[in-house]
Amino acid sequence: MPDTFDLAVVGGGVLGLAHALAAARSGRRVVVVDREGRANGASVRMPGIVGVTGQPSGAAWRRAKRSRDVWADVAAQASVRIEHEGLAIVARRPEAASALEAFMATEMGEDCTLYTAEDGHALFPQFKGAMSAVFWSPHELRVEAKSAMPKIAAWLAEAHDVAFRWETAVTAIEGTRLTTSRGTIEAEAIVVCPGDDFRSLFGETLAKAGLVRAKSHMLRVRPEEGFELPGAVATDLSLIRLPGFAELPEASALRARLETEQPEHLAHGVALIATQSADDTLVLGASRQVDATPDPFQTQAIDELILEEFAAVFGKRPKAVLSRWTGTYAFNPERPVVVEAPAPNVRVVVAASGAGATGAFAIGEETIADLFGKG
Repeated sequence: MPDTFDLAVVGGGVLGLAHALAAARSGRRVVVVDREGRANGASVRMPGIVGVTGQPSGAAWRRAKRSRDVWADVAAQASVRIEHEGLAIVARRPEAASALEAFMATEMGEDCTLYTAEDGHALFPQFKGAMSAVFWSPHELRVEAKSAMPKIAAWLAEAHDVAFRWETAVTAIEGTRLTTSRGTIEAEAIVVCPGDDFRSLFGETLAKAGLVRAKSHMLRVRPEEGFELPGAVATDLSLIRLPGFAELPEASALRARLETEQPEHLAHGVALIATQSADDTLVLGASRQVDATPDPFQTQAIDELILEEFAAVFGKRPKAVLSRWTGTYAFNPERPVVVEAPAPNVRVVVAASGAGATGAFAIGEETIADLFGKG
């Protein structure tokens, strides 16, 4: 006899766990199925930032705020350490400062602060390079993704009776039945969170969603002893990459200047993000190269662009590079969240923006409400 559940979630990354939590909190019996032995995709390879500032205006921004609040609650219950809070954006150019000033006048600038260069240097002595302003957002959270995902899965199993079927591939879904490499599962509703695998399940449906795959370079580095970040740190390059800033008219002048001064950074999608871990090491990223089949190779030249931007902000390069890795994720700049319904009881959900952790818990709540109703 097949195992029977109210909801089956295919995919054990952050988006899959978010759907499992939303369903379990509504009293449903849930199973999560994943072909790997643990979360091993973008959910554990990206910097682990739960971002609010810079998300697209409107529904996406509100979704990020809700998801951040759920993250804080889940982290406390699942013994996940919040590594640090807040986001500082160092405006290296006056055009960046102008874009940030315009952002401050929007609804999304609420509770944020824009400091002059003089005040920025005084408040953030880590920033040694020339700058025009420093923007501070208190909204962001950062977790160590690699350790957070298994802790959240273990908490879901213990506190919410969520079943997990690791090392189990789903080969077919028909009606309420999932055929897997280890038998069959019956579920009233099914949510598929395929990450950047657009071909294994519902490939025909996902082929119409305009999705591509993106690769990102990441590094873990050791700074000088005593170095401490105030929160996550980004620069001008992020302002033309994050939609909440990039959609502002004032961002066009910054983009034009960056195209002249840092064309290689733009060509490889480099936008510095620096975060700190409990052992004082830093995680640095990131780049973006789009390809149907991203290669596994990490080019030193792209890493050098990331380290160059780091040195421009902090005055020197890190003491040592400890490790390097790449991550791949789904990407569609026009449709950052893809939700398809190939059957009345099935939803295929993809966070197609490289910000899966940011919106995951709110997306999960929305999908479960859609499948089962809000009651």
